[in-house]
Amino acid sequence: MISPRSATRPVLECSAQQTALPDALRPAQPVQRLRLLSFNIQVGISTSAYHHYLTRCWKHLLPHRERQANLQKVGHMLDSFDLVALQEVDGGSLRTGHVNQVEQLARMSGFPFWYQQLNRNLAPFAQHSNGLLSRIPLGLIEDHPLPGPAGRGAILLRIGAGRDAVAIVMMHLALGTRVRNLQLAYVRELLQDYRHYVLMGDLNTHVDELLYRSPLRTLGLQATQMGATFPSWNPQRCLDHILLSEGLRAERSMVVDQPISDHLPVATELILPSTFYPRQVH
Repeated sequence: MISPRSATRPVLECSAQQTALPDALRPAQPVQRLRLLSFNIQVGISTSAYHHYLTRCWKHLLPHRERQANLQKVGHMLDSFDLVALQEVDGGSLRTGHVNQVEQLARMSGFPFWYQQLNRNLAPFAQHSNGLLSRIPLGLIEDHPLPGPAGRGAILLRIGAGRDAVAIVMMHLALGTRVRNLQLAYVRELLQDYRHYVLMGDLNTHVDELLYRSPLRTLGLQATQMGATFPSWNPQRCLDHILLSEGLRAERSMVVDQPISDHLPVATELILPSTFYPRQVH
């Protein structure tokens, strides 16, 4: 059994925050397909060359006008999706003008439900977080700190119930192989009671490593796409993924050509199990 990395931050069962929306923006039910997106937004900083990591590093600490314009671009793109995993978002600090970027994007794009996972609290300067945006109610949300140095976490959520419930894990993993494999082993334990599951996020390694040489290798996972996502201005490495268990299907998977951050987002349309919702009478 792999334990969370810190006794001071236990696993939490959480509730999504709810955004008040006009009835016209509320999603119709039931939904038998879900449009998924994962995006590392680099706290709203645009990067188009390696030297920008040096010349624009101050933007990780201080507010700037470009950040809001970039978030507007992200928010516009999210309009087309039902469930979104965000990495490198800020929960409201000096650098964002004390604006919670997860909540801001939920409001911009009309998401009724959102959750911010705070992984590294450098108040008042930075609130390093993962984010979840959803257009459908969620049966469960858990906040899991991941093994290794402080600052990495996973959000486990569940849609549906019973045998055909789908577990979705949203995460941002470590750069190093040893720590990343500890984190993947922990994630694998989270999935042991589920038949259907989705793993999505900035996993910081290539798909072959995940499917064949990591603790996930015996799960029979499917990669929905294998296109390069990093760096966004000249993609060479496939670091961002949406992985499905064997019983799930996907259509129209892609790398989204939106170089707003230093990563490109990845998207897929998930086909839910046939028994997930009652059969409709036509």
